[in-house]
Amino acid sequence: MSAIDQNGFIEFALAQGVLKFGAFELKSGRTSPYFFNAGLFRDGAALSRLGAYYAEKLIAAKVEMDVLFGPPYKGIPLVSATAIALARDHDQTVPYAYARKEIKNHGEGGSLVGADLSGRVIIVDDVITAGTAIRESIDLITASGGQVAGVIVAIDRQERGQQGSQSAIQEVQTEFNIPVYSLVCFDEIIAYVRESGADVDLPNMLSYRERYGAA
Repeated sequence: MSAIDQNGFIEFALAQGVLKFGAFELKSGRTSPYFFNAGLFRDGAALSRLGAYYAEKLIAAKVEMDVLFGPPYKGIPLVSATAIALARDHDQTVPYAYARKEIKNHGEGGSLVGADLSGRVIIVDDVITAGTAIRESIDLITASGGQVAGVIVAIDRQERGQQGSQSAIQEVQTEFNIPVYSLVCFDEIIAYVRESGADVDLPNMLSYRERYGAA
């Protein structure tokens, strides 16, 4: 993560119980040597710090953005925290919006809450698994007149899907020709384990990366 304390973020995730090592059965049927659950950033202090990492990543990458967008549901607190951190830490006031799972037929109605999705829109989420939610977000933003300028997530598992050799993130980058930024990736977690001497089965992590990793 350019200009960001990468090991600090990993240690933060470990302290919050968001990042765990062991043996974890995934929906894909694979047994992963680690698990990352961004839903466990669940108090004000943790969410504030997480938003700061997202904001810092966007600033370090010199991302040009007019609006931030959070897909339901985890993207909603993430986009809010990121917008707050951009204003608080970087003096950048960036409008944000989020989507409802279901269209509201009363009151203001519609599926969107917050700013209009116009100009360059950055999607803020926790992870890209199959890419379905991101594709739905891209369709919504495009239909609203906006241009998707990029996506930012907490983790890139660098793991190829059930079909093909690319990861879900690589597929999104290739299909839509947009950048995808991550706060941390599996290779960086492996590097942290190696450098820190943490009591983790490093050979198993390397084996998993070799077996399932995207190019």
